[in-house]
Parts: sequence; structure tokens; C-alpha cells
Amino acid sequence: MGRSAVVGADALWSNSGLAPAAAAKLRGTMNANWGFGAILFAVWAGTAAAADGNRSVPAGIPVDAVTNLAQHGYFYVGGHYEGAPGSDIMAGQMYVEVLVPKKVRRPYPLVLIHGAAQTATNWTGTPDGRKGWADWLVEQGYIVYLVDQPARGRSAWHPSDGALRAFSATQVATRFTATELLGSWPQAKLHTQWPSDHPNKGRPGDPVFDAFYATQVEYIPAAVPAQTLNRDAGAALLDRIGPAIVLTHSQSGAFGWLIGDARPDKVKAIVALEPSGPPFQEAVFSTDKARAWGPTDIALTYDPSVKDPSELTIEQQAEPDGPNLVACWQQKAPARKLAHLQRIPVMIATSEASYHAVYDHCTSRYLAQAGVKNTFVRLADKGIHGNGHMIMIEKNSLEIAKLVDDWLVATLK
Repeated sequence: MGRSAVVGADALWSNSGLAPAAAAKLRGTMNANWGFGAILFAVWAGTAAAADGNRSVPAGIPVDAVTNLAQHGYFYVGGHYEGAPGSDIMAGQMYVEVLVPKKVRRPYPLVLIHGAAQTATNWTGTPDGRKGWADWLVEQGYIVYLVDQPARGRSAWHPSDGALRAFSATQVATRFTATELLGSWPQAKLHTQWPSDHPNKGRPGDPVFDAFYATQVEYIPAAVPAQTLNRDAGAALLDRIGPAIVLTHSQSGAFGWLIGDARPDKVKAIVALEPSGPPFQEAVFSTDKARAWGPTDIALTYDPSVKDPSELTIEQQAEPDGPNLVACWQQKAPARKLAHLQRIPVMIATSEASYHAVYDHCTSRYLAQAGVKNTFVRLADKGIHGNGHMIMIEKNSLEIAKLVDDWLVATLK
């Protein structure tokens, strides 16, 4: 046997995965009884089998083939140091993940901002293992930026950021995933799109619910600090990446208006999926006062200018626009205009069975009265039925993503 063959055999044995003593004993036995060629084949076969095993993903692990992704990375924006020397920390920074398609076919990137108690995982896949919005949007040719809100997920929280709260499993099931059984608003019974057929569908014990609830995290419930953090971080992101489309969901709806107000020349469109609302007063779960600036709890730019939200004189509709809807609050005439937002195209989308179906029209009405032209879409009017609040992870999630893309393509020609 030549020296190169011996070296090759030594390499195979060293990579066989056996302990050295056991490998030496087995090698001696095989050499005496089978010959060198058989030894090489046996060791190679075992090594190859081990390598093949390491290449596969166990059944049930949700993975998608990535065929359109050219680059993938992450970075942080915003943040500042606080605290005395020796205990100084960075606060307010925001984690951003970026996905770049092989061929960019859309004129502006998309910034996807999740809602309360969520993270960017809302966009990266569904709890039953299907493709998420982020990958689908990359396939359409968008550069996609995914964020974890400041003080959430991979964006560090510190006690100075404020108290935290979590959604209970019961709260998630009641508001999002099993509303047809547990929801208290009239439209709740129309919910059909939760992606599970388990007997406990949309509730603890349903594997899809359990996978979704595992993604829930604590969040800052106080509106003013949360909106301030996200406005500042969102503006810092646009300062770094340039003009973009801002897509929000639920709690982050307020952030979209604030980022657009802070950077009107860099926000090319706002897509608000069931944005936080309605203006001035909560609905469905309480009637508490909220969002004193209309669509937000912190200052927006009005014309004529407003220094204090008490300067906004408001009145409530005598009658709602239709059955099972709330009566909206609006400005008394003449209405002040949202000076910066009226430059930006806006789409508001609302599902058929969500609690937002009761009041999202009020946000649309308020913006229109304040000079912000917007396209208000009830998904049911487009033939998309049965969705709850978490539209990006339900059975027909990509049908809704396509609706959004179609509007953006038509609007940003």
C-alpha cells in the first residue's frame, strides 16, 4: 500500500466519529479479515452517512427554500448612552434585519413594523410553518427591512424605558386567534382563517396557537414612551437607508404617522394594517380617552399649528356610519390639516372579523378630514373573508400581501 493511500486511510479513520482506541481496534480487525479496500469503503460509507445526517433538518422544523435572496444582514440604528460612568448603557437602539432580492424590481424598500407584544417574527413565517410576508415580498423584488421595536426582542429593554406588560394566552385567544368563540364584538363570529383544524383551534393546546404564543414578548404599554422611542428610531432608520415605504400593524400604526410626520420626504407611502385607533377614544374593550393628537398620543404637525392637543376642537358623529360600527370623533369645522402627512399616500386595511372592523373607518375619516388622502380597504369588499387581527399569519396571508403589493405598484408608478 502506497504512502498516499495510508495517509488517506488515516484521514478517513480520524473522521469516522469513533473514539481513537475503538477506531484502532476495529481497523485492526477489518484489516486482518477484509482487506484494505473494504476498510476504506466501510469508513467512507459511515462518514458519508454521518455527514448526510447533519445536512438534513428534522421533520416538523419550518423551513422554506430561499431562491430569490441575494443578501441578508442586520444592523442597529438610533440609541444613546445614559447613566454615570461605570454603569453607562445604550438605550433606545433598534434592531433591523435586511433582506435583499437577487433582482430589485420595486422602486422603494419596505420597512415592516410589528405591533404590541410581537417581534419581527410576525413577518418571517407563520406558526403552522408557511412562508411569511418577508420572503414573499423579497420574491416580488422588494428590499425588506424588519425591525424589533426599541425595548423589544433583540432591541434591548432597560428599566429606564418603563414598565412592561405581556398578553396572556387567554387575551391572545380572545382578541386574535379564537374570536369566533370568545370575541365580544359583532364581527367576531365571522372569523374562519386561523390556520388550524385542532379541536382546541386558536387556544392553548392547539399546536399552531402554542407556536404563535411562544413568540409573544413583554412590551411597553404606555403609549407616550413607546411612540417616542419608535418615532425617533424610525426616523434614524430612514436617515440611514433613504426613502422607503413604512408598513405598520396594530400598535405600530401610530408609529407610521409619527415617522411620516418626522420624515415626510423619505416616507414614500404608509400601509397601515389595522392601525391603533380610533382617534381620541378607545372602542370595543373600553371607552377611555386616548390619542389626544387624533391618530397618536404625541405631537403631530398641524396647520394651523397646535402646541397643545386641547387646541383641537372635536365632536362625535350623531350616528355611526352603519350598523355594528362606532360613532367617530372628528374635528369641528374648519379642520386643521396634518401638514406633513398630507404629502404621503396612505392605505388602511381592515379585516372582516377583527375588532378593528368596528372602528378603523374612523381613522380613515379623521385623516381625510385633516387633508390626508387615503385608501380605506375592508378586505371583505375585495372578496377576502374571515380574517382576524393577525392577518399576516392566517391561512390566506399571502393573498393579503398581494393586495398590498398591488396597491403599492399602482400608487408608486
